[in-house]
Amino acid sequence: MYLTIDGIDKSFVNEKSNRLQVLDNISLNIEKGSFVSIVGPSGCGKSTLLYLIAGLEKADKGEINISGKKVQQPGPDRVVVFQEAGLFPWLTVLENVTYGLLLKKMDKNEAEKKAKDILKMVHLSRYIDAYPHQLSGGMKQRVAIARALVMEPDILLMDEPFSALDEQTRMVLHKELLDIWKKTKVTIFFVTHNIREAVLLSEKIVVFATRPGRIKEIITVPSSKEGIMPDSITLHTEQRILSLLENEIEKVLKEEMGDEYSFETNHLHRDNSGDMGSHI
Repeated sequence: MYLTIDGIDKSFVNEKSNRLQVLDNISLNIEKGSFVSIVGPSGCGKSTLLYLIAGLEKADKGEINISGKKVQQPGPDRVVVFQEAGLFPWLTVLENVTYGLLLKKMDKNEAEKKAKDILKMVHLSRYIDAYPHQLSGGMKQRVAIARALVMEPDILLMDEPFSALDEQTRMVLHKELLDIWKKTKVTIFFVTHNIREAVLLSEKIVVFATRPGRIKEIITVPSSKEGIMPDSITLHTEQRILSLLENEIEKVLKEEMGDEYSFETNHLHRDNSGDMGSHI
């Protein structure tokens, strides 16, 4: 197996010096070139697990291995795309994308050629001389994805990258991300709070239980080789995930609202997008 997560525990100390366990005995195997999404209630440790894979955090217990090598720190084989694009405002699109390559001492002409190829892939060739303030939110995220892909990572770690975008822009980026994934064969680990997004993009969806985060179920998404899924299957998969999460969401709401909490399981709101709310 390519990426193995074995017995991971992770805790943080809060402002009252109390230890708060975020992840509890997480074990997961991910195949090379696969697209795996993770969904779950607010505070269940989805992003924390992503940061552990990236090497940005260290586990209290257990280990993460990539091709048999233990993850101990960040590395060029893993690149993170965050919720905010995080572009340098004083650099053009092309300069933002070539920035990492030039840090690696790549020849400038070679770096620019490589960056232009990637920018063509995300349909931004016409904007290579534009600055971030001249771009829409969706375009900024495409630049961020291009900046990540140009480094040729083995694993692309995406932490709710489309959550701040409108639905139309998100749909466009879904298609572009799937096209990129098919062309590059990069392994994608995708954190999202949007159930439909997870269903439309992923081969497998890891459903997390509430804090401390535990794997409740792993769902294999049925789809054709052409990436087209009948609406009936999409809806059925969404409803299955939501049914798994109803009790978990209820636990979070009770914890946050205390005595003010009032909830009827059968009346849990279901919108058209399957969006469970920010940072879930």
